Order: sequence, then C-alpha cells, then structure tokens
Amino acid sequence: MPDAPLLSPGDSLLVAVPVDWREACLSVPALRAIWRMGVIVEVLCPEQQSVFWQATGFQPVMGYNERASARELAGRLKDRKTALLWEAGVAADACAKAGIPRRIGPQERDLAKRLTEPVSVEEPPGPIRHRVRYYLDLAAKLGAETMVAENFAVLQMDVPRAMERVLLVPDSSLGAHYEWPLDRWAALAKNLLEKGKQLWIASGSKGSALAKAIPEAELMTLSWPALEDLGSCSLCVAADGSVSHLAAHVGTTCIVLFGPGEPEWMRPLGKRHVIVRRKVECSPCHAPKCRMDLRCQDDLLVEEVLRAIP
Repeated sequence: MPDAPLLSPGDSLLVAVPVDWREACLSVPALRAIWRMGVIVEVLCPEQQSVFWQATGFQPVMGYNERASARELAGRLKDRKTALLWEAGVAADACAKAGIPRRIGPQERDLAKRLTEPVSVEEPPGPIRHRVRYYLDLAAKLGAETMVAENFAVLQMDVPRAMERVLLVPDSSLGAHYEWPLDRWAALAKNLLEKGKQLWIASGSKGSALAKAIPEAELMTLSWPALEDLGSCSLCVAADGSVSHLAAHVGTTCIVLFGPGEPEWMRPLGKRHVIVRRKVECSPCHAPKCRMDLRCQDDLLVEEVLRAIP
C-alpha cells in the first residue's frame, strides 16, 4: 500500500522558503501544489522576499530581518504546529527552537537535526533532472498533485509590457565567473540599438560599466524582486543567475547565457526561454572561480547570442 500523505486538507503549514532567489522561484510550483491540496500555507521568508510571495498569491507571509537571530525569530513562531523546512539556516533553526511539534523536510545532512519527520528525496540515476523536481518530489510525498499546469503559471503583472524594451543583465548573482566579457555585451547592445530596441541595463559592477560605454541605454537600479520592472520588458538577456528566474516568473522571455553552470539543472522555468552557451570540455564545473582560462565565456560569440533573439 502507498504511504499515507503527510498533510491533509485543512492542515496549517508554516513553510520556511529558500533564501536564494533562484531556489525561491523554483519552489513556487511545489508550494502551489501543496496549497491546491487545501492546506493553509503560511510563508516564512526574508523580508526582501515578502513582496514576491504576496504577489505570487500566498497569504499570510511572515518576513524576517536577515540579521535576526534564530532565538528572536523563534519567539514569533510559538503557536505553529507543523512546518516545512526546505533548507538549513536561521528559519529552520528558529522553527526548531520554537518547538514546533512537526518539522518536515528533505532528508539532507545539514538539515536533519532540525527535523522531526525527514522525507527521503533521492535523486534517481540517469540524465540530469531540473532542480524544480527536487521540490516537486517532496510535495508529492506530502500528498500534493504536482504535475498540473496551474502550478507552473506565470505571474501576470498589472503593468503594460513595452514590446521594444530589452533588459540586459551583465552581472550574475553567482559571481564574475558566470559573466560574459564586457566587450561582447557592448557589441550586443549596439546591435540591438541599431534594430530600434529600447535598452535597459541592470545596475551592477559590469552593468554600470556597460551603461557608460552605451550612453543611449538607461541604467536601471532594480529593487528586488523588481517584478513590475521585469514584467514591463519584452525580453531579458541575462548572465546565468537570479534575474532570469525572476523575469521568467512574470512571463518575460529570457535569453540566458550559461558558462560554468548546467542549464539542464537550473534553467528558468518555461518553454519560451532560450539558453545560449558554448559547451566546452570543462563545463559545467560550478566552480566559484575559473581554474583555467574562462573559455566557456570567452568562446561564446556575439553572433550566437544574436541568433537567439527573436
């Protein structure tokens, strides 16, 4: 007989969501699936994510200061009965310190001591699976029906989409190792301007330098999660990192430049998005710093990126 589901309709569930923006976006389908079970979901997240989760349709949302201690946060959680912990960190520690009786989560070594009900989510042998399956598999073990289109729906923002506006994101939240050379970005930007595109450039170390080289473009300081700004663009061309996942969440078509990362594992959700990469012998390495000559970035030509732009 199959195992009984760990959650039932009408249960209240506090969910300590992932802190990383990419992981937060990829956990959304699983949380929607749990909510569709009839479970009353309360989101526990860093304050910066509160707007993201509220806009995505979750209420209530409890934001916490990222500098808060687990003990401080635990004082706000005393009456909770069941919690889902996706990862180790201050939120998981707070749930344990608060003495929440049922603490469910993936059976990961760093998280295990915070859990009362660890759930095995073994990765099956075979081809690389997208990271979203990690969250969906656990949701399925909780009793959720995961492979439903509504779980993957993009968030419709109440802002007009400027069809000629293209957002360029040269900086990566993963570090300089994940970034295309500045001169290639400049060549791409000039080509797009010649085609009549309105260019926004996301601020950052490389973004600011690109804006200086391309004065016709507008340098944008995005206030995360920046859902309205991202939703107003028709296209986002970005280094592998957080921004493309947030843009995809609001339905903006993304072209993502992958280097040391693995797109089969961590591409933005949705069929409309395009991955451009120069597959070299040492990628994916997922290293924080290149130990060779950054050939996965340097060998990627402007023409290859231009061919991907609709």
